[in-house]
Amino acid sequence: MSAAGDPADPGGTTTEPVATDGTERAPRRPPLAVVPDWAVRAMAVGGGVLALAAVGWLLFWLLLRLPLVTFAVALALLLTALTAPISRGLRRAGLPAAVAALMAVLTLLGVLLGIGFLVGFRAVSTIQDLTRPLAAGIDRIRVWLIEGPLGLNPQQVADLRNEVVTRLYEVVPDPAAGARMAVYVLGALVLVAFLVFFLLKDGESMWRWLVERVPDRRRDQVDGAGRAAWTTLASYVRGTVVVAFIDAVGIGLGLLLLGVPLWISLTLLTFVGAFIPLLGATVSGAVAVLVTMVTNGTTDAIIILVVVLVVQQVEGNVLQPLIMGHALDLHPVVILVAVTAGGLLFGVAGALLAVPFVAVSYRVLEHVRLHPVPTAQDPPPSRGATAVEGAR
Repeated sequence: MSAAGDPADPGGTTTEPVATDGTERAPRRPPLAVVPDWAVRAMAVGGGVLALAAVGWLLFWLLLRLPLVTFAVALALLLTALTAPISRGLRRAGLPAAVAALMAVLTLLGVLLGIGFLVGFRAVSTIQDLTRPLAAGIDRIRVWLIEGPLGLNPQQVADLRNEVVTRLYEVVPDPAAGARMAVYVLGALVLVAFLVFFLLKDGESMWRWLVERVPDRRRDQVDGAGRAAWTTLASYVRGTVVVAFIDAVGIGLGLLLLGVPLWISLTLLTFVGAFIPLLGATVSGAVAVLVTMVTNGTTDAIIILVVVLVVQQVEGNVLQPLIMGHALDLHPVVILVAVTAGGLLFGVAGALLAVPFVAVSYRVLEHVRLHPVPTAQDPPPSRGATAVEGAR
């Protein structure tokens, strides 16, 4: 029979365990439930995602607070990637870095001013000569809406016309707002020109200075990710220019052969619209078809529609994969969502910058995934292997 207080006696009173030397030990407690590994990983991943989301939201808020600086820097990076071969070629010819960068910026400004002149002033002067043909074409469209397959009544057509006119008046700013917008745009262009100049002149030294501020163990990863992003951006911009030029030549040739009066302006509009994937080509093609219908008639408009569809199919199925390569290895759904989101958030500028932003971000994430930071357990590379790699 067990004595009172014996742990083996269920009816006895449990006493504290006593050590052999007579001192009391801490009572035994039941072991805590072990947290599953998947729960720990889920909490770690969730915390990381929340932290990244908070940083992204803060960065996005700062970018929205400074739209002029944000878009100026983004546009300057695109134009720098486009004009870098000019500056590099002039440097190889023996010109100093500052002179080569200045010549590249002046060349870029000359091209942009020329395109603006042809699209703007020439289109205005041509439309002044086409007042009567445009009015007659609009009357034909009105008759077609009433007597054609749609069968609209005259009151519906009049309401539609009034709605379109009202929208156009809402888009056109008043003189004071137009003057402020002109000053705003001029300041942005001056800022972009200076940024492009200094990026062409000192871009490599700027990047080295930035990489030197990164911790040693992450320096190679950051440097590789940055160079992969720049390569992707340069390939995207130059490929887009080539594709836009081919699109403009194809559609412009059709407009010229049919004798459309605004063929030069429409060709340049097609070239500029190609920089906004999917939506830009669709809008510029629709404008070309509409102007052809107004000025030349329905038959020529149908011919231009066929030309636009053929050119866009060749662009999407042949030119984009052949010229772009892996610079824009994104699904069309991703491109469409990016362009739509960028347009809704930032207008035309957002639609223009959305796809290169997504493409560059994707390349950076892929580089980080494929080139992780070495841990302390990883053995350092042998000197022999490094020497061989350096010799290569």
